Amino acid sequence: MAGVTVRSGGGKTLNVLGMPLRFLCDAEDTDGAWSLMEQEIPVGHGPPPHRHGWDEAYYVIEGALDFEIDGKQVRVERSDFAYLPRNTVHAFKGASPSPARVLIFAAPAHSSAFFEDMNREVRTVPDDLVKVPSIGQRHGIEFIPAAAPK
Repeated sequence: MAGVTVRSGGGKTLNVLGMPLRFLCDAEDTDGAWSLMEQEIPVGHGPPPHRHGWDEAYYVIEGALDFEIDGKQVRVERSDFAYLPRNTVHAFKGASPSPARVLIFAAPAHSSAFFEDMNREVRTVPDDLVKVPSIGQRHGIEFIPAAAPK
């Protein structure tokens, strides 16, 4: 395994639900031990509640995110950090007027293949959103359905 250097603006960038996701260190670079990505998240965009069998950590470079972590609402802003152990139900949405820029660390690095499939298979929103749960299932991500209104 060789060292990795990614220059500013470099690295593989995918389009995941209209949000740029740039790999700084991918699973193949670390023998699957961990991965590091940078994502831009516009206001109101982000994944629905879900859980998976790997840890994630988020460091906000710019802007803010509104997280839902195990049912609790938490605002994470510039220079804030959030760690989510495996199987924690979580979701987040961009919460600042300009897109939030976030570093996302995953260990082990299972999310890389999921994001590749999302980039390839979900091309038109909202038409292709129906594909997301099955793509997640293939990669060990369980999307949590919204509770029925009472």
